[in-house]
Amino acid sequence: MKSAFLVLLLALPLWAASATITYTRNFPGSQPPYFSVSVDRSGALQYKESPKDNHPVRAQLPKADTDAIFSMARKLGYFKKPLESHLKVANTGKKTFRYQNGAASSETIFNYSTNPVAQQLQARFENIADTERAYIALNRDVHYYKLGVNDSLAQVEALWLNHQLAAPLQFVPLLDRIASHQEFMHIMRERAGRLKSEFTAAAHVASAGPKPRHKR
Repeated sequence: MKSAFLVLLLALPLWAASATITYTRNFPGSQPPYFSVSVDRSGALQYKESPKDNHPVRAQLPKADTDAIFSMARKLGYFKKPLESHLKVANTGKKTFRYQNGAASSETIFNYSTNPVAQQLQARFENIADTERAYIALNRDVHYYKLGVNDSLAQVEALWLNHQLAAPLQFVPLLDRIASHQEFMHIMRERAGRLKSEFTAAAHVASAGPKPRHKR
């Protein structure tokens, strides 16, 4: 009995950590023609632009965003039912939602869905993909093309202002490097410093949670 309990206890963390939701878009002719975003229950995300990419971009989603993604997946039955509308609409690529939990998995493939929850979940993943592409561009420019840094910062800021920037804290090391090095122009250093302050302040507010209500 004791040994059986120990086996179950050891298996629980592995089961909890294995739950992953993946969104894939395959659309030849678009830029990029392929990408996938995976988010596990801890909020760890991976972004790839090739199925064979062994070095994906990694970041950490805030708990609230992770909870929202898994909540929407639950409402969609973890993708065990079709989501394709079968309407005559333009081809915008093959999209796949996939849920993996240990050995169990389920997925659905669609071009366009009229399900509002599916649309919201797709938008979440598209925002994450846009964010990771902005991160890739900024990281590239910081290291190899400093004249392009201000344009990349502008893209990051646009996503931020439109509430479409996922996991903003992943940008903080790059922003800190830009803000603190004289090799970057003043306008770049000022913009990077401001964004860093906004991202860290927002993360602090989110981690603090809602303020308790005082009884009158």
